[in-house]
Amino acid sequence: MKKHLIVLLAFFAMSACNRQQGLAMKSADKDFILKVANEKFEKKKWSDALALYERLSNLVAGTDDAPNVVYNSAYANYYDKNYKLAGHQFKNFAVTFPQDKRAEDASYMSALCFYEGSMDYNLDQTNTDLAINELQNFLNNYPNSEKSKNINELIDELTYKLEFKAYENAKQYYKIADYKAANVAFENVLDDFPSTKLRSKIYDYILKSRYELALNSVYDLKKDRIENALSFTKQVEREMPNTENAKTAEDLKLKLSKAKEDFLVLEKRVEDRRRELMDKQKVEEVRINAEKDLKNAEKNSDQIKRDSAALATPSPAATFQIQK
Repeated sequence: MKKHLIVLLAFFAMSACNRQQGLAMKSADKDFILKVANEKFEKKKWSDALALYERLSNLVAGTDDAPNVVYNSAYANYYDKNYKLAGHQFKNFAVTFPQDKRAEDASYMSALCFYEGSMDYNLDQTNTDLAINELQNFLNNYPNSEKSKNINELIDELTYKLEFKAYENAKQYYKIADYKAANVAFENVLDDFPSTKLRSKIYDYILKSRYELALNSVYDLKKDRIENALSFTKQVEREMPNTENAKTAEDLKLKLSKAKEDFLVLEKRVEDRRRELMDKQKVEEVRINAEKDLKNAEKNSDQIKRDSAALATPSPAATFQIQK
C-alpha cells in the first residue's frame, strides 16, 4: 500500500511539474516564466530550463535579469553536453557583461566547453584549435586566477592531440612507401611542434625514410640522397647518444656508407663510359666535318672550272641591221 502511495504521489508531482512547464511556455508573464525556468534549472531539468530561457531571451533584454538568463542558459547547455553552444554563450556573457563578478568564470567555462568539444585525434580538430586559443586567452586575461592552475595541462593535452594527428598522418606516407612525402611530413611535425614528445619516434621514421629514399633513388639523385641520409644519421648519434635511435642510426650509417662506396664505383664507370662516348662522338664529328669540307672543296673546284671556261670563250660577233 505504501509503495503504491509513493508511486501515486510521484505521478501527481510529475503531472504538476509538466502542467507548470506548459503554463510557463504559454505565458507572457516574464516573472512567472523566469521563476519556473530557475526552478527547472535547480532541479537539473536542463531541457525544460533551456526551453524557458529561450523564451525569456527577448523578454529580459536590457533588464537586470538578462545576465542571469544568459549565464544559466550557458550552464544548462554545458550540463546537457551542448558544448559548442554553451561555449559561445559563456563567451558572449564574458564579453557583454565584463563587469559582472561571474565574467571570469564564464571566460574559463567558454574555454572548457571548447576543450570538452575537442574530437578524437583522427577526426576534425577545429574545436581543438579553438580550445587552445580560448585557454590561452584566459591565461592572458586572468594570469593570477585560481582556475589557471590546470590551464597549461589542458593546453598540453590538446597540443599533444594535434601532434599525434600530424604524426599519424605522416606515418601513412611511410606505410605506402612514399618515403619522400613521409620525410617532409615528419620534418613538418618537428617544425610545428618543436617540443613534441614524439621526437624519438619521428627521428626513427626520418632515418628509415631517408635510407629507403636514398637506396631506391634514380641515378641522378642517388648521391645527394645518400649524403643527406648519412648526415641525418650523424645528427641522431650526436643528439641522442646511447639510445635505440643512435643504434639504428649507426646500423644505417654502415649500410649507407657501403651504398656510397658502390655508387662511387658505378659513378666512375659511368663517367669513363661517358668520356669514351664523347671521344667517339668527337671522332665522328671530325669525320663528318672532313667529308663536308671535301664536298665543299670539290664543289668550289667545279665552280672555278666553270668560271674559267666562261672567261676563255670569245663573245659572239656583233650583228648590225642594214637600213634600206
